[in-house]
Amino acid sequence: MSSKLYVGNLPFTAQEDDIRDLFSAYGEVLSVALISDRETGRPRGFGFVEMNEAGARSAQEALDGKDFQGRSLRINEAQERSPRPGGGGGGGGGYGDRNRQSKRW
Repeated sequence: MSSKLYVGNLPFTAQEDDIRDLFSAYGEVLSVALISDRETGRPRGFGFVEMNEAGARSAQEALDGKDFQGRSLRINEAQERSPRPGGGGGGGGGYGDRNRQSKRW
C-alpha cells in the first residue's frame, strides 16, 4: 500500500528529479507531482510524493524541517482535498451581465 506526502516550502528552482532523488533514499518513490500556477505556469513551492508506507514514514521523520536548497522543508501526510463550496465556475448577475443588458424592453 502507498502513502502520499505533502511537501511544502520547496525552492522554486526544484525539479521533479531533485525531489525523487531526495526521497528515494528512504524507499521507492512511486510518483512526484510539483504544483504550478494554472495561469502563469510558475512553481507554487509545494508538491506531493507518493511512496510505500514505510518509506513515507521514514522520509517524513528524516526530512521534515531539514534544509533543501536553502529552504526548510515541511512534510506532512497529504490530506484529501475537501470540496469547495459554490459549485463550479460561472455565475451571473450584476453589472455588465450581457443577457440582462441585451433585453431592453
